[in-house]
Amino acid sequence: MHTSNVAPMTRAGDVAARMTAIADEVAGPAAADVDDRARFPTETIEALKAEGLLAALVPVEFGGGGASLEEVSQGLVSLGRRCASSAMVVAMHHIQVACLVRHGRSEALQNYLQELAGHQYLLASATTEVGTGGDVRSSVCALEVTDGHFRLEKQAPVISYADDSDAVLVTARRTADSPESDQVIVLCRPPGLELEQVGEWNALGFRGTCSTGFVLRATGDADEVFPESYADISTHTMLPMAHLMWSSVWLGIASDAVDLARRFVQREARRKPGTTPPAALRLAEVTVVHQQFVDMVQSSLARFAAAGTDADRLSSIGFGVGMNALKVSSSTLVVDIVRECMLICGLASYRLDTPFSLGRHLRDAMGASLMVNNDRIMANNAQMLLVLRGE
Repeated sequence: MHTSNVAPMTRAGDVAARMTAIADEVAGPAAADVDDRARFPTETIEALKAEGLLAALVPVEFGGGGASLEEVSQGLVSLGRRCASSAMVVAMHHIQVACLVRHGRSEALQNYLQELAGHQYLLASATTEVGTGGDVRSSVCALEVTDGHFRLEKQAPVISYADDSDAVLVTARRTADSPESDQVIVLCRPPGLELEQVGEWNALGFRGTCSTGFVLRATGDADEVFPESYADISTHTMLPMAHLMWSSVWLGIASDAVDLARRFVQREARRKPGTTPPAALRLAEVTVVHQQFVDMVQSSLARFAAAGTDADRLSSIGFGVGMNALKVSSSTLVVDIVRECMLICGLASYRLDTPFSLGRHLRDAMGASLMVNNDRIMANNAQMLLVLRGE
């Protein structure tokens, strides 16, 4: 846990450009080392803090940048091109910030939001729990509230970058007598936060997210429990934000793979002037699929923005099915696109010592369908489609 010096306020309007510059100048050069050592991308996060970009989604009146979700998404695409681990850490942070902005209505939570903007705090999340089978909409642990203070202990199999975060938003049952589905979100932060690491993180991809397991113990002010139920926060903000932010990262991975494939085909064309390389047709085909990916992410961002804070629209079955479809489609497309690009580049993409290597792209892409398993999401959509009427 740490705090940084107060960073300058984000200048709204150029968030994507500044995130892109950090992606190119900081995240990209460190990406191989982050991946090789499965280490936290410290330099990227520090660069974002220095620019005030961890508070990009925080409203201006709270000291943040007041940036649009589209700007942040564009920045995540750029980070995903250069270092998917860095991009995923930033994406997960912004999901939590959005929950705090849209649902942190108590005075204590609004004060913390202003504090976050001033100090550029990094937020983590603990929604999964041992004993729930990966179902984030149920909790075993329960909140204990006494004399205006809460106590909480959670067995979390995964809390990404917990040791490098400044606070964790944690799900728990509302009370010891509450059913598993009656959940709240709690802001857990030092000095009342204790993290006991369980296990190590040695994964195939997204290695820099440092997604180890922890026993989380926390105490704090009861006013730092979100007033709305987790069910509403998840439906209205956390779930759509997760799918939008994750998809932006995966689009970045796919976009860089297509760029590498294009450069490979162009190089082959220069070697034999006047001829069209055999892989050019495959490149044209994958470019069509990539454009569909771009359009899908952009239209989903527009749909979420149009819904605003309208609870009826955000809770509608059609909206939920659409956001779930975005996650399943994008996590499938990123793998398909990277694999096609590997076929275009051939052995040069399979080797780890060429400018056209796509090994890290493929390893990171394979994790996309496992971040909330696609089978679980499709099962949820199947249930909703049984009662969906025209919307």
